Amino acid sequence: MRFLSSVYHVSRLVAGLCLMRVSSSAIAATASPSGTAGTLTSSQSLPDAFTLPDAGRSLRITYLSTNGITGKGLVPVTAEVILPAGKPPAGGWPIVAWAHGTVGVADRCAPSNNPWSARNKRYLSEWMKRGFAVVGTDYQGLGTSGMHPYLNTRVEAYNLLDGVKAALASVPGLQNKIMIVGQSQGGGAAFASAAFAPTYAPELNIRGTVATGAPYITPELLKQIATAPDNAPYNPVMVYTLYLAQGLSGYDKGFKPESVFTAKAMPAYRAAANLCVHELTDKVKEDGLNFSNSLKPDFAKNLAPALQAMQYPTMHLAQPLFIGTGELDKDVPPPLQYGLVKAACAAGTVVQAHVYKGLNHDQTVNASLPDSASFTQEVMSGQVVTPQCTPAPE
Repeated sequence: MRFLSSVYHVSRLVAGLCLMRVSSSAIAATASPSGTAGTLTSSQSLPDAFTLPDAGRSLRITYLSTNGITGKGLVPVTAEVILPAGKPPAGGWPIVAWAHGTVGVADRCAPSNNPWSARNKRYLSEWMKRGFAVVGTDYQGLGTSGMHPYLNTRVEAYNLLDGVKAALASVPGLQNKIMIVGQSQGGGAAFASAAFAPTYAPELNIRGTVATGAPYITPELLKQIATAPDNAPYNPVMVYTLYLAQGLSGYDKGFKPESVFTAKAMPAYRAAANLCVHELTDKVKEDGLNFSNSLKPDFAKNLAPALQAMQYPTMHLAQPLFIGTGELDKDVPPPLQYGLVKAACAAGTVVQAHVYKGLNHDQTVNASLPDSASFTQEVMSGQVVTPQCTPAPE
């Protein structure tokens, strides 16, 4: 398959990725707002259809965050802040800093512009029943100016951490006691946020991280995926590859999509700029796109800046990490998630990993709730977390 021939390029590429930078001339020039990261700029009530069941005060806020593409300057970002109903406990509600999964790169796909999915509504309602408020960022470029730099871990981390800062500073009833929680793209964002926090937001009292379906890419893991059979009528990972390329196009003006995608895949690439995730998934299915018929041999070389932006700054987290993986996950293949567990454990992170037998990417989210409840109780109360680095399907 064509994808196989890219592995040679990947192995050479990743060694030099850290030396690569998108030139300043390739970054779209935007005027930086005045203020500091984590400053609230506006707030309004969420429509009833956009909040969570049995919630109390529910807001859509706009705040300033450091531009994660350049690492300097400020950009506006939007987020949802949803408090449980009733009187807050002494000290305020602790916070779930929610990192959402893939929705798309178009503004209309931003979570705060849409009702919650049934899956996420159930999941976050359970967190609220545990006594947490929810602060969920939309990420830079989703619902605000510019293209969303999809899977850029620094962008995601800065946005999540600054969103929590803005909520703590402006919304009464919140407590600086935080669980970082995310799924899929947001699982990676959650890990990244915990990794960046000690240097970027040391004032935040983060107690632990819960991630499901979290991606992790290395040359070895790419090779593993590349050598797997690719004879399915379509590959769901193509959806994320199309968004990754669209995100790169927003800040690298020299990016040429024709250097990554075949003619067969180009209509889906163009459509990805405006389609939300379920719509693009339908397009990928309809066009029958998989690695072998969609990607050119040098695709990894030409996606290099975006691949570099997916890397985590460290694999050692200061607080314990819960990882939930679906045994039958087709969207973020389990080897990528097991690789994250292995690397984090080797770096000294306290990891409690779970694999859910027979479950896919979506099913794992709510199936993980009982295990994450026990984990959360332990980290919030300062108990010792039992590590599990070699999980068996359960």
